[in-house]
Amino acid sequence: MLPGLQKSPPHRPRNNTGAYGEQLAVSYLQHHHFRILERNYRAGHGEIDIIAVWRDTLVFVEVKTRISFSYGRPEDAISRRKLQEITRTALMYKHGHPELPESLRIDVIAIVLASSGGEVISFEHIPNITL
Repeated sequence: MLPGLQKSPPHRPRNNTGAYGEQLAVSYLQHHHFRILERNYRAGHGEIDIIAVWRDTLVFVEVKTRISFSYGRPEDAISRRKLQEITRTALMYKHGHPELPESLRIDVIAIVLASSGGEVISFEHIPNITL
């Protein structure tokens, strides 16, 4: 089990898989000394799941949560277009917050849960994603 994640997660309603994954991601990031600034930030046509500061870097985190590997790895759902949308939204956020670090990056947290009970099968933090 990864540090910062519960061994036995609380009951997870089926229709809240994404929100549950985001909560797991926030717990993990806080455990690893990320300072969470925003969750589910929306601007224009884009959304960023988590915005945080780690050391001297402003980090924009996309969380992908799946119930199985049936449709591939969660991170495979991030297309070039989605990454461009996150980048545009991140730049809008940074423009409105000049006091935050100049160094920016986009991370992905990919989570796979068991279909019954929500136990974490796979959890991967991929810093500075590029396609």
